[in-house]
Amino acid sequence: MSALRRKFGDDYQVVTTSSSGSGLQPQGPGQDPQQQLVPKKKRQRFVDKNGRCNVQHGNLGSETSRYLSDLFTTLVDLKWRWNLFIFILTYTVAWLFMASMWWVIAYTRGDLNKAHVGNYTPCVANVYNFPSAFLFFIETEATIGYGYRYITDKCPEGIILFLFQSILGSIVDAFLIGCMFIKMSQPKKRAETLMFSEHAVISMRDGKLTLMFRVGNLRNSHMVSAQIRCKLLKSRQTPEGEFLPLDQLELDVGFSTGADQLFLVSPLTICHVIDAKSPFYDLSQRSMQTEQFEIVVILEGIVETTGLFPGHWSDYLILYSC
Repeated sequence: MSALRRKFGDDYQVVTTSSSGSGLQPQGPGQDPQQQLVPKKKRQRFVDKNGRCNVQHGNLGSETSRYLSDLFTTLVDLKWRWNLFIFILTYTVAWLFMASMWWVIAYTRGDLNKAHVGNYTPCVANVYNFPSAFLFFIETEATIGYGYRYITDKCPEGIILFLFQSILGSIVDAFLIGCMFIKMSQPKKRAETLMFSEHAVISMRDGKLTLMFRVGNLRNSHMVSAQIRCKLLKSRQTPEGEFLPLDQLELDVGFSTGADQLFLVSPLTICHVIDAKSPFYDLSQRSMQTEQFEIVVILEGIVETTGLFPGHWSDYLILYSC
């Protein structure tokens, strides 16, 4: 069993299985047929490898009303299906409401019954029922203007409603179209082409024990002013007895030398020297495999082609020593 651990590492544990062989994984060379390597239970991540944060806010109570005070940002942060639902619902309700207002004016003036009288001037020409009122609103709101339905000068309330319709339509358009534009222009998809290595390793480089991982850009368009930062998330207890469940420590990846400013035209190796100032200085190889900590890597920069400012996150749980 110890030989198997040396061969496959501590990410796997050896378990005894039945001799039937059903559902077994392929056996390795020289492996006992009664034994099988199965992955250990994955540790829960604070940040996934794809950059998604796994923190969920709970027990907000009355604080949820603060989301409505910043309604625009709340809509932008919603999922696409909810954005499209709110977009369609808002326009549908606004159109039906304004069409109802034009129908009410025609109904109260008696235009619906007198529309076909030759010498009668209605508020809106050729509006006989609700569908025709709805079509008139769509034609004016969308500035189509077929010329068949139009407001006459004998209807002051219609002129006032037309002004109100123009102002309300501009507000709704600015809010919803602006929200959709910001949603589409978010640089999240650009971060999909920023790649991090699957694992971080600790090895000797230039005579120093160094934590290393790689980062690369798949696109030909460069990132201007690219900068990388590393955070160590680890629980600790202060001398006063206070427990900090997610204490954040900064890992030096070249702040003093400018190595954190990247020219990302080819894959680069990011290095953190484990010296007396490093949080890993007092940890052994075995303790690094058992300690509960997480390294969050943050890469930021400006996209050359769009001028957007994407940020991409990745993390590492287990460090492999070489």
